[in-house]
Amino acid sequence: MPTIITHAIVPLSAAVAAGPRRVPAWLALAGTVLAMAPDLDVIGFRFGIAYGADWGHRGATHSFALAALATASVLAFWPAARTRTHAVFLFLSAASHGLLDMMTTGGLGVALFWPVETTRHFFAVRPIRVSPIGARFFTPRGLETVWSELRWVWLPCLGVALGGWSLRSYRGTCALPVVTGGDRADLGG
Repeated sequence: MPTIITHAIVPLSAAVAAGPRRVPAWLALAGTVLAMAPDLDVIGFRFGIAYGADWGHRGATHSFALAALATASVLAFWPAARTRTHAVFLFLSAASHGLLDMMTTGGLGVALFWPVETTRHFFAVRPIRVSPIGARFFTPRGLETVWSELRWVWLPCLGVALGGWSLRSYRGTCALPVVTGGDRADLGG
């Protein structure tokens, strides 16, 4: 799995790219929480839930079904989030977790289509170094994970965020004048 902070970067960069009118700060925060939440399933290890079980790590909590349920829960309890744009942002934020985990080099894969099927999936290309869990993160292997995430997640997300921000800035400075009356001579032509 990528680190929890890396999961948060995906919705945050999308929010910056889209801009505060489309994705206000409260929505970006909700998306960030939904993107990180699937890894709460690691608590199951303490209760004897096997990694490969439906409710084990990267199981049901990483599925599109739970991403949809989490989105519906936010929409039900947070009336300000009831637009289509907000719903799509929240769903994609939650779903991004499983999709990122499918790009890692280890683990059992992701039960993305649970409960329809329980098969664990990976993408064909898996460039992200899997993160060690717990204190093992503070080893050379953890440092390898950080470098891998910087290259394959953080830098592309930075590009998306800067690209969206730049495009919005460019559109703001290149707006055409609004003609409300008069003739073409008023436009200098």
